[in-house]
Amino acid sequence: MKDIENRIISTIKEKAEIKQKVYDHTLNVFEALKTELQLIVDDFNKKLKGSDERVLLQYKDRGAFEAEIKVAGDLIIFNMHSNIFEFENSHNIWQTTFVQKDAMNSFCGVINVYNFLADSFKYNRFDDLGYMIARLFVNKDKYFFVEGKHQMGFLHNDFGKEQITKVEIREIILSAIQYSLEFDLLVPPYRHVEEVSVAQMHDNINKSKIKTGKRLGFQFYSDDDAVK
Repeated sequence: MKDIENRIISTIKEKAEIKQKVYDHTLNVFEALKTELQLIVDDFNKKLKGSDERVLLQYKDRGAFEAEIKVAGDLIIFNMHSNIFEFENSHNIWQTTFVQKDAMNSFCGVINVYNFLADSFKYNRFDDLGYMIARLFVNKDKYFFVEGKHQMGFLHNDFGKEQITKVEIREIILSAIQYSLEFDLLVPPYRHVEEVSVAQMHDNINKSKIKTGKRLGFQFYSDDDAVK
């Protein structure tokens, strides 16, 4: 029993304390991200002065762990998970020298970045689809990397080389905006929308369960291929 107690105490001192440190750093990064989102909105709206008001950017703080930015017809949602994660054995992170030297470097907080159509929320189209376009991982010493789709997957993917600052946070946000704007809504195949139920029409075509979402206009890079 004494041996078990010692192992529990050791785990709490080692792993649990590190996870708390990771959480604190990730929360600080997320708070800095929300500040940067507001600055970007203010900056871009000054440059868009005189344009159609409908294309102006909008920022909304959705609570301690979530924030959003509306850019034209796109809604980009940033969500911090409240838990700390370890990576599966097959993840490329285990091949990095940084983690091989200290396995505790692998514990990370995560901030997910999603792209939705703004109208999906405006018109309560609950069955519309959104896509995770990136996720930002932060460890106990504020070293970080980004997994993502398309060009997002090539940002800051050398774990252990960079500690995150406001400069990198801004770059990640701007890349997410650029990606979302270039990822256009495509007309769904005719066969997918040729049948509509009476209930769907009765519920109003704009609020029905006919799914709307951006389809893949090009091949995405998988998350597992993002970190080398």
